[in-house]
Amino acid sequence: MAKKVASQIKSSKSQPGSAYFMVDSDQRIEQHTMAVMVINEPGVLARVIGLFSGRGYNIESLTVASVTHDDSMSLITIVTSGTPMVIEQIRNQLERLVPVDSIKDLTQEGPYVERELAMVKVVTKAKSPERAEVLRCADIFGAKVVDTTTRSFVFAMTGNTDKVESFIDLMRELGRTEVARSGVVAIGRGT
Repeated sequence: MAKKVASQIKSSKSQPGSAYFMVDSDQRIEQHTMAVMVINEPGVLARVIGLFSGRGYNIESLTVASVTHDDSMSLITIVTSGTPMVIEQIRNQLERLVPVDSIKDLTQEGPYVERELAMVKVVTKAKSPERAEVLRCADIFGAKVVDTTTRSFVFAMTGNTDKVESFIDLMRELGRTEVARSGVVAIGRGT
């Protein structure tokens, strides 16, 4: 029995000592955004996260908020990545959790809108030309100044993940930065 398991592990291209199997190079890694409606009760988020961590699945972004007027339901938006088989396993295992009401794989179900909030503090020298450049670049990206001192700005901006990351990268080139991000929130378009 042990020889059979060892030969299966070797044939599945795992690294020595690794608990996780390597992905074949011919399998594509996909990123999916899932909206998971759950009953709002203590421990639900821990159970969802436990499912991911226990099986070695990656969470790239996670947001949670109550979405009903009586706070009985919460929406968990999860951005995850993996092969198509792994994405299907994630969906199936989420469906088995007792407090899960519904799951929508927004990536598969059609067009959807996603946004992320980032707050970016940029520290510059007082009266330096970089201060004007920081403001000009923030204006181009549609970032709003939410706080300022003689040596720093704090900007708030929303957009898709690529836009947020581009803004943060640009601000890092212009001064010392500190970043806080909300994670992705998403909703399907249309009916």
